[in-house]
Amino acid sequence: MNTNNRTLWIAAGLVLFCGFLLVVTFIVSGLGRLAGPASSPTIDLFATLSASTPLSEFSPAPVQPTATSPFDFSEQPVQQTDTPAAGVTEVPSVPTVSSQDSPTGHIVFTCQIYKFQSSDQICIMNADGTGYRRLTTENGIRHFYPSLSPDGSRVLYSAFREANVYEIYSYELADGSVDQLTDRSGVLTSPEYSPNGQRIAFTRWVPRTERYQIMIMESNGNDPNNIPRIEGWDPTWSPNGEQILFASAQSGSVQLFAVRENGRNLRQVSNLPAMRGRSDWSPDGQYIVTYSGESWHREIYIMNADGSGVRQLTPTGGNSQGPSFSPDGQWVAFTAYFDKYNDDHGCEIYIIRTDGTDLRRLTENDYCDYQPRWGP
Repeated sequence: MNTNNRTLWIAAGLVLFCGFLLVVTFIVSGLGRLAGPASSPTIDLFATLSASTPLSEFSPAPVQPTATSPFDFSEQPVQQTDTPAAGVTEVPSVPTVSSQDSPTGHIVFTCQIYKFQSSDQICIMNADGTGYRRLTTENGIRHFYPSLSPDGSRVLYSAFREANVYEIYSYELADGSVDQLTDRSGVLTSPEYSPNGQRIAFTRWVPRTERYQIMIMESNGNDPNNIPRIEGWDPTWSPNGEQILFASAQSGSVQLFAVRENGRNLRQVSNLPAMRGRSDWSPDGQYIVTYSGESWHREIYIMNADGSGVRQLTPTGGNSQGPSFSPDGQWVAFTAYFDKYNDDHGCEIYIIRTDGTDLRRLTENDYCDYQPRWGP
């Protein structure tokens, strides 16, 4: 073949190849338009806070997140709305407070000092925000769901041990000693002492069954048993120790329920939309605080113990959640983003009076402080 013919054949081949590319591009472009724009991933704020309900929408993360996997903050907040949530009344019944009150006691919480779930730690501070200090020391292990003992001497918390295993530990504030209370019975979270300090309620999730149980054991970890016929998470004791408040989806949507330890006298307490679970009982047993709302638009609500008289406690727009009453019942601690809204690591600990006044921020860090639990 002479040089001229070879050149013509090469030129013809290039023309055909370019035409083929144009046809493929047209087809792919058309299919993309038919499919519509790709949907952006949505955030599960429990991944933001891991704070108040299960470790995912309805089931906990079965393994320890890797140190290279930060929280998923991919969703942008949706348009804010001032429409009251269904079932919320405009005129509440709430405890009265005195202008002379000042917060006392201590608040224990999860501090995300390394900005990764897999390295969450337990911290404590005075109720006025002073005395902030870290308690746990294992940098690469996740610690979360802390709560104080009734006498303020010990801190309960959950921590990763191995794949599909989270244990419950007791931290002695006087000397920093730690006791492991459980041994490989599943993913155990949200431990809380009974009012007399003799028992511990907690959540158990077993990967094999994918069911949540409310468990009760002695304060030394002995004799763990589940409440019969109950599925739920985030238990908290009534002040007299006779009932346990918890979250459950057993009626369809997630709501709060109360039950006795033997599984009897089960009753639904709340009727709020888009609930997660973390709640608390006032020291006099008359009121309950919880939180409700879609991701990035959550608010704290206070209600009578029977679920009536619901009122939004927090100012709108802070994405508030995970509430806890002060020991005197005059304040509520919670997590919010008032000062750093839409900031990946912007959650701080706030307190507010039970009449909705005197909002105060207690922490100010470049990482999340969350899951506050107030004690002596």
